[in-house]
Amino acid sequence: MDPRKHSFPPVVDARTRLLVLGSLPGERSLAEQRYYAHPQNQFWRLISHAAGRDLAALDYPDRLIALLDARIGLWDVVASARRTGSTDAALRDVEGHDIAALAATLPDLRAIAFNGGTAFRTGSKQLGAAATRYTIVALPSSSPLHTIGFEKKLPQWEALRPLLA
Repeated sequence: MDPRKHSFPPVVDARTRLLVLGSLPGERSLAEQRYYAHPQNQFWRLISHAAGRDLAALDYPDRLIALLDARIGLWDVVASARRTGSTDAALRDVEGHDIAALAATLPDLRAIAFNGGTAFRTGSKQLGAAATRYTIVALPSSSPLHTIGFEKKLPQWEALRPLLA
C-alpha cells in the first residue's frame, strides 16, 4: 500500500486577501518540507507576478514572508492521502482540509485561487456554500506535469494582482 503523505500548515495571517490552494505537495516538496520545492515547478515565478516582487530570487523563509506581505496565503486542499510519486492522478484515500473554517478566520480574505484542476475540483466541494463569499479563480497548474508553457499560464496568474488591492 502507498505511504500516507501529509500537507503542510497554512501560510496565512490576518492580512491575507488571496488564498492560493494547491492539491498536496509533491515528493520533492515533502522531502524538503517546502511548498513548491521542485525546481521545475513554476509556482514561485508565476505568483511573483501577482505579488509584484521576484519571490523566486529569495530564500524560502523570505519567500514566505514576502508572500504574506503581498497579502497572499498558501495551503493545500488535501490534508493527507496515499500516493505513489507526485501526480494528482495517483491520489488515493484523500482526507481534505476544512478550507471554509480556515477562510472564516481570515477577516480580509476576498479571493480563493486553486492551483490546478484537482485543487479546484476538490476545493470547490470542500468550500460548499462558503464559496459564494469569495471570488473563486481556477488557475492552470504550476506543475511541470501541466505541459502548457509558462507564457500561456502567466496571464491567468497575473490576473490575481487586482484581487490584492
